[in-house]
Amino acid sequence: MVIVTFGRKHVEGGMGSVSLAISKAATKAGAHILVNTEVSQIMIGDSGEVDGVLLVDGTRVHSSFVLSNATPYKTFMGLVPRDVLPDDFLRAIKYSDYHSGVTKINVAVDKLPQFHCCKSSQLEVGPHHTATVHIGCESMEEIGSACQDAWNGLPSRRPVMEMTIPSSLDKTISPPGKHVVSLFTQYTPYKPSDGSWEDPTYRESYAQKCFSLIDEYAPGFSSSVIGYDLLTPPDLEREFGLTGGNIFHGAMGLDSLFLMRPVKGWSGYRTPVRGLYLCGSGSHPGGGVMGAPGRNAAHVVLQDFKKQSR
Repeated sequence: MVIVTFGRKHVEGGMGSVSLAISKAATKAGAHILVNTEVSQIMIGDSGEVDGVLLVDGTRVHSSFVLSNATPYKTFMGLVPRDVLPDDFLRAIKYSDYHSGVTKINVAVDKLPQFHCCKSSQLEVGPHHTATVHIGCESMEEIGSACQDAWNGLPSRRPVMEMTIPSSLDKTISPPGKHVVSLFTQYTPYKPSDGSWEDPTYRESYAQKCFSLIDEYAPGFSSSVIGYDLLTPPDLEREFGLTGGNIFHGAMGLDSLFLMRPVKGWSGYRTPVRGLYLCGSGSHPGGGVMGAPGRNAAHVVLQDFKKQSR
């Protein structure tokens, strides 16, 4: 048996269809998928090899192969008993960079954004509504200024945003005449120096700042908002198990890629625990909607399985 341990929840939004397609293909191939089933510990046998997973409800699921797509920090600092891991490996995992400057805002609106650059009133879905719209990044100076705010401990005064409108392509996710707008905003520190993400007023001020900036490009956007869901870095960590709120399961700098991902010496999906593999974005080649870490890890597992079966 091969066990794949998932983070507590899948990230919301347009990626749901991708997850659904993968799950359907896996089920058709004979996989048994459990959702809303949290893993509390990866079990290690007396021989030092993986022995399956222990669920929160006390159920033990035995297996000689376990793949984890939780973050490396969550996997090794939270799920694996530390006494089975080398000290240098633990140290490298513990001090890996999980900083993130991303806050996600899911917005419900009562009409499509009307961008003044289009010079026409587009009541129906137009080509630009089905694309990714970039806001607040006309120059490197603007991006640099937004980033510097976060380095100073402040949410960007003029956030850099990516806007998508998934309801422009999928009419099942919103009522007739209404739309869902997804905002990927940068940059927001994990712990702001001028307030707290736990403060509703502080959260509201950031959301309104983003909406007001959109108004400069699509007049009237703020007045079209009928509700929104704000997911700051601490929210992303708490809701989806993303260490530090990092959507890529760790920094994507040159010192954290290729042979250095997740840490030096362990870029081949295997881990210091025999039978335990990483298959998420914290492994090579990193984050992004490409599926490469999982595909590569699966090939490594199949190789090891064939060797073990001989």
